[in-house]
Amino acid sequence: MVTGSELRWDDRVVVITGAGRNLGRAYAILLASRGAKVVVNDLGVAISDTDGSGTAPVENPAHAVVAEIVAAGGEAVANTDSVATEAGGAAIIAAALGAFGRVDALINNAGVVRQAPFEDYTDELLWPVLESQIGGHFHVTRPAWRVMSAQGYGRVLNLSSGAGLWGVPTMTGYSAAKMAIVGLTRALAQEGAAHGITVNVIAPCAKTRPGGFGPIPESPELFAWLSLDVVAPVATWLVHEECTVSGECFTVGGGYVGRVSIAVNEGRRWDRPLTPEAVRDGWGTVMADGPWVGLTAGSGDLDRVLDGFRP
Repeated sequence: MVTGSELRWDDRVVVITGAGRNLGRAYAILLASRGAKVVVNDLGVAISDTDGSGTAPVENPAHAVVAEIVAAGGEAVANTDSVATEAGGAAIIAAALGAFGRVDALINNAGVVRQAPFEDYTDELLWPVLESQIGGHFHVTRPAWRVMSAQGYGRVLNLSSGAGLWGVPTMTGYSAAKMAIVGLTRALAQEGAAHGITVNVIAPCAKTRPGGFGPIPESPELFAWLSLDVVAPVATWLVHEECTVSGECFTVGGGYVGRVSIAVNEGRRWDRPLTPEAVRDGWGTVMADGPWVGLTAGSGDLDRVLDGFRP
């Protein structure tokens, strides 16, 4: 890599789900402007954070994004299949192969959001989240994975959320799904290593809906600070051939990028027999705030768990 040189995606084919609006659109526009051939997937449904109600756009926005890319001299095709089914995922990748003959990168951006107090978070709200968020990642990545494995190269970027990393009240289903994507990413990164495939995950903070952000009220300045344009460059870098990190999670927003770690403290080892009272009396050590050791993809704490065990 030459420092300061422009990154290009010429002759690379990138599939982006949920790319008709918001973050997905930003990824598609930026990648196309740098030479990528883009499959712009979007189901074209209404955007709703609560019960799925709302007015769907008259025309699927994927077509408008493709028109914008083509007008700027880029190459793109639209796809309107659903990520929530195995058939839909296969059709999305088939569209890429039919139009461009290969798949080099996949950004799993699509997925619905539902909010309700936990006691009211019914299956009617839960299953669309799980089917589109977790199911969608599986349904689209599997057929793409076969193509990438055969060619010995691929880049997969998954989308998590702060709701998954630290939890948000009234978003239990969404939070559960988004944390599951971190585990999926870590497992896939290990499988992909032998095939030249990297897999990473980002948790973006960006303003895509009206209203404030946590305790900060809505304002033009807030929207400018949490712009999509300071998330897209990070996402696109992670699907570039020069980016070789894999199995990592990053929080991204407002121009900030941080590496997210799953970590374990020193903990405590008890003599046997272990009793509930002993656990109670030594619990303060277990709850100690560090020192911490990060668990990278593929690593675990088996050395500590099995310390002293000799079969």
